[in-house]
Amino acid sequence: MKLISPRGFLSSILQPVLLHSNPRRPVSFSTVSTSHKPRIPLHLRPPTFRATVADLKKWHTWAKNLASSVGSTFSDLDNGPDSTLLHRELTWLIQDALENPTSVSSQNLNDDVMVPLRACLDDLYMLWSQRIEERRPFQYVVGCEHWRDLVLSVEEGVLIPRPETEMIVDLVNDAVKEKEELKEGLWADLGTGSGALAIEIGRILGDSGKVIATDLSPVAVRVASYNVQRYNLQDKIVVKQGSWFEPLKNFEGELAGLVSNPPYIPSAHIGGLQAEVAKHEPRLALDGGANGMNDLLHLCNGAISMLKPGGFVALETNGETQSKFLVDHMDTETKGSFHNVKIISDFAGIQRFVTGYRAR
Repeated sequence: MKLISPRGFLSSILQPVLLHSNPRRPVSFSTVSTSHKPRIPLHLRPPTFRATVADLKKWHTWAKNLASSVGSTFSDLDNGPDSTLLHRELTWLIQDALENPTSVSSQNLNDDVMVPLRACLDDLYMLWSQRIEERRPFQYVVGCEHWRDLVLSVEEGVLIPRPETEMIVDLVNDAVKEKEELKEGLWADLGTGSGALAIEIGRILGDSGKVIATDLSPVAVRVASYNVQRYNLQDKIVVKQGSWFEPLKNFEGELAGLVSNPPYIPSAHIGGLQAEVAKHEPRLALDGGANGMNDLLHLCNGAISMLKPGGFVALETNGETQSKFLVDHMDTETKGSFHNVKIISDFAGIQRFVTGYRAR
């Protein structure tokens, strides 16, 4: 797994909800605690701070020099960002932080002119220093990730959604087009993180379709709930805290679909990841055990009892070895439980996804 900068790869709280997964049995969910509010992404904050053009240009020169000083050091070390990418990120930071981004390069503004900012200048110094010196992910610096056509709030404790995971949305869309009844059912996004998959699936489903998004992390639950509300899907998506299937114990045999991008990095490989990932992203969302298969196998086995006959499952893996291992497990250890099992390659041609349907 490598960290992909959000805008450089664009191709690349919650109110109680009634879910009618079974028309005979309305089901209610408890409200998610919002005692800790998710951090508002930088670009959504009001421009309540001010700095002179001169001071802003001084910061900009410092920030550019810091980015240039990196060269290819991080890239050579662990495939991290080089100076070229860091300069692009600096441009994006300016776009998010300034009401008028051109003020840092304008020759027509007097140096004494005050410029509106969405963060104080001291914070901009601190944020860029964290990006370079601490290798803090850019998405955490600005508080959001651009993913498909969404702009999702993310912060420490929440996995940054990757471009490759976007394909799960396409796989779900294809499945509901092929089997129209899946559109009206109850879906689950397990280990939802920022809520990316749940939100996109919620937009795909018909008026009666619902989504339950689960995550063990309370931070992820709060952030996902915030993102669900931002896209006005709180009547379609409920976010529940708990480990994998535990929040779904009342829906055994009722799910029309189940998706997950679970932890799949082998434990011994975590330390060799980019510093942005290994040092900052939640290990809970990365570490899949000795061979990376612990959670994938748990999800596969649990899907047998949770999916209704004909229900769809899509799981993301670390690549060809894990995908083939999972398919072999489905063909042997859970023989007869699934049909039409497939391995699907991601945009880079890596055999990353395993899909199938619950046998009838």
